Amino acid sequence: MTQGKRRGRRARQAAPPAVAAVSAGLVGGRYRPLTCTDEQNIHHTILDVLENIGMGEPIPIVKKRALQRGCFLNEHDRLCFPRGLVEDVIANTPKDIQFLGRDPKHDLEIGGERVHTYGGGEAVNMLDIGAKTYRPSTLADLYDAARLVDRMDNIHAFSRLVVPTEIEDQLACDVSVAYTNVAGTSKHSALTFNDASHVQPTLEMLHMIAGGEKKWRERPFAHGGGCCVISPLRFGCDNSEVCIESIKFGAPVWVVMAPQAGATAPAALAGSVVQCLAEALASLLMIDMVEPGFPVIVGAWPFVSDLRTGSFTGGSGEEAVVSAAAAQMLNFYGVPSSVGAGMSDAKAPDCQAGYEKALAVALAAQAGCNNVSESAGMLGSLMALSLESMVIDNDMLGAVLRTVRGIEVNDETLSYHVMEQVVHGEGHFLRTDQTLGLMRTEYEYPSLADRRTPGEWEAAGSPDIRELAGERVKSILSTHYPEYIDPAVDAKIREVFPILLPREVMSARSGRW
Repeated sequence: MTQGKRRGRRARQAAPPAVAAVSAGLVGGRYRPLTCTDEQNIHHTILDVLENIGMGEPIPIVKKRALQRGCFLNEHDRLCFPRGLVEDVIANTPKDIQFLGRDPKHDLEIGGERVHTYGGGEAVNMLDIGAKTYRPSTLADLYDAARLVDRMDNIHAFSRLVVPTEIEDQLACDVSVAYTNVAGTSKHSALTFNDASHVQPTLEMLHMIAGGEKKWRERPFAHGGGCCVISPLRFGCDNSEVCIESIKFGAPVWVVMAPQAGATAPAALAGSVVQCLAEALASLLMIDMVEPGFPVIVGAWPFVSDLRTGSFTGGSGEEAVVSAAAAQMLNFYGVPSSVGAGMSDAKAPDCQAGYEKALAVALAAQAGCNNVSESAGMLGSLMALSLESMVIDNDMLGAVLRTVRGIEVNDETLSYHVMEQVVHGEGHFLRTDQTLGLMRTEYEYPSLADRRTPGEWEAAGSPDIRELAGERVKSILSTHYPEYIDPAVDAKIREVFPILLPREVMSARSGRW
């Protein structure tokens, strides 16, 4: 083979494929930890819970609207939802929604059993590159996380991965977080708020970034919401108000509840699923009482206790299977879904983190969860974020998504004629047209995982995956300073709003990396 032909082949192999091996929105649903009978039993118990036990402490507007629509207060002054009303609301809620990015290439179609993976967690600590101890997280850390996600193909959207612990003013915190998110990535962003009154000023800032309210309405690239339930079975006032106010975004409202089996939910995993789904549907009902038919991302995140200590364990097999069961039940109802998976108990990006994350994320994705949250970067049972872990997890997510895609079986892929050609020809498949044609579209290649020979690895100093991830993080963050906010608009925003991310941090001249 001539050198020119070799160079041509290498160029074709290196070029990005028209259709990649994995993408956002691959259809899952092959893994079903619950039988059809299980689904029905859980469903009817959920309806019993909502109609008879009910939800405590609804905020006034929800209580008023719910009573007008046929709900009632039981003898314990708890708001109860008739099963017919619950089923009607589920039937009428939008089943397919969109997460829109600043860049249309990042638009996501949410619904059915289409799978997307991204991070979240609001950790209060960072594990720096190579470090063995945690430190408090900052706003600059959030900006770094957003820039890194911007370059991670298998992390499809962004959410607040860390809390800026140095900011005491809650309004300044919420506005600055929203600014930092959209300054660091053009992917869709999920926002949470400390108080409902912070939604409107944040939205006004986002209108400026979008180029006006009209342009924002055409492409809302962020949505709001929060954890509006205090388990067991009680609405949380502040976050309920945030979720209702988030309707103003004109984007789906994200509701999340996380009862912990053995602590704030039954220790029996089936009972935990029942309670978590009842709380999740109550949150959907809460939004519908105020704005009927408004799109909602329903986040049923059943958590698990280590019953020896009572502490939360995010990396257990129980957590993996109960999250997949929650995803299956949300698909049973046909509502846009979210579960938490990837919440490793490991304190560093090590072997424990790898197996815990892969197990939980794979089960949730195979179950067909629309939004597998917490899937990248989280460590220490959601107490810390590691940028090294995020890069490693991006590889893991690519492998998981490849399993979700599965195997396409047709006359061409069964490959009878290819085998016939090779048997009577060169005796191997390396140079067949099929092999070259499928190299990039049938196979997903990790960007970080080490596939060198042992000798090559030894010659490179025998690095482990955390060392390689640290190098990758530094390479990206030392060069990738996107300008997603027009400088003139940025100046005006900083005059009007309490933006606490310094401009000097948003440049390679800062020397931080």
